[in-house]
Amino acid sequence: MLEKLFKLSENRTDIRTEILGGLTTFMTMAYIIVVNPAILSFAGLPVGPSTVATVLTAVFGCLLMAFYANRPIAVAPYMGENAFIAFGLATMGIGWQERLGAVFVSGILFLILSVSGIRPWLANSIPASLKHAFAAGVGLFLTFIGMYQTGIVTGGGAGLPAAALTIAQTQLLRAPDVPVKIGNFHDPHVLLAVCGFLLIATLQYRKVKGATLIGIVAIAVIGYLMGLGEAPRAIFAMPFVGEYSLAPLAFKLDVVSVLKLSFLPILLTLFLMSFLDTLGTLVAVGSAGNMLDENGNFPDVEKPMLVDSLSCIFSSVVGSSTAGAFIESATGIKEGARTGLAAFVVALLFFICLFFLPLIEPLQHLAYAYAPALMSVGLLMMGSVAKIDLDDLTESVPAFATIVMMIFSYNIANGITAGLILYPLFKVLVGRWREIHPGSVVMAMLCLVYYVFGLPH
Repeated sequence: MLEKLFKLSENRTDIRTEILGGLTTFMTMAYIIVVNPAILSFAGLPVGPSTVATVLTAVFGCLLMAFYANRPIAVAPYMGENAFIAFGLATMGIGWQERLGAVFVSGILFLILSVSGIRPWLANSIPASLKHAFAAGVGLFLTFIGMYQTGIVTGGGAGLPAAALTIAQTQLLRAPDVPVKIGNFHDPHVLLAVCGFLLIATLQYRKVKGATLIGIVAIAVIGYLMGLGEAPRAIFAMPFVGEYSLAPLAFKLDVVSVLKLSFLPILLTLFLMSFLDTLGTLVAVGSAGNMLDENGNFPDVEKPMLVDSLSCIFSSVVGSSTAGAFIESATGIKEGARTGLAAFVVALLFFICLFFLPLIEPLQHLAYAYAPALMSVGLLMMGSVAKIDLDDLTESVPAFATIVMMIFSYNIANGITAGLILYPLFKVLVGRWREIHPGSVVMAMLCLVYYVFGLPH
């Protein structure tokens, strides 16, 4: 049955490898169960119902990815988009019901573009050099996230008194003189994270199956034995009742209020962020698992994009932020996952979590255990840089801009938009406009609209 559903032999994989890949992916992305509700709480969404909505969105998206797209890519509410919903719209006086309505409308736009074939056409019009830059940039971005979450690096203002970061005679904070700095290497959390990275790398060098998952579990156990883990307040809780009831959020979105001209920048921002995040994720994970074709395109890209569209709509209905393909899927793909069976495993694990939310919560605070996996994936994805033609400046300049903007603006969409704008522009400036694909021009114009009329952050 599994062979027929997921075509395991055709994809040169087996049940054990797919289960292992799914477990690894889940371990590196399960933090979303805690982090997403915490961020959305700033928009006024109650934490308990928001937690259930987050998990349901992941289950729905992963099941679609498994049985429709047959790809080893997990789906959940996006990091970045949730911050935009919670903080980016905070000064506009928009209620959370309208914010969910904006997510719903942007999802409908995704669906229309996906079904019409326009969205895959745009995705496949992107030059190979930029696709490799997306992979390398996302890899470094994941590395930076892992290093920051574990405290290997920290913010430049960390440890300074508030007065040192306050503009004179105002209550406004200024940017610190040093944006980031090395963390406290006397902190056992930091040392455990470094050991975790070295352990995973050592196991990968020795080609141990499940190296990433083994590293995560081993460091988590050591951390607990050292007293660096919190005890859960409970083990079991029924979903959909009491504090975990969906009633306060489900179907509470306000779509009518969103259909106004004043909401156009919000819809544009959500649309482009999600489209570009999904595109960057698909290219990055495809590159990580050698799943791209000879032109650097993701085969049957319209299927995972359709999954992304429907997941976005579903998330808004149950009460969560924009959802889509998760870059952490690269960890499972690096373990050998190649089919939707891995995504099904992720969906099953998220579903089980619905009944053990009190038990899961403290586990997701163990950044020293799961973040080294992000760093190790970043290392492996750096190989994409070698595929960029660095001798041709019309290829290397947009690729360079893509990578550095992703990392230094801490936003995948910013890097992708910068590269997509610069690619046709630089080709025109040097007189090589004949090499430009029409879709590249369309993408560049969309990205310009994002910067001029959207809400980039």
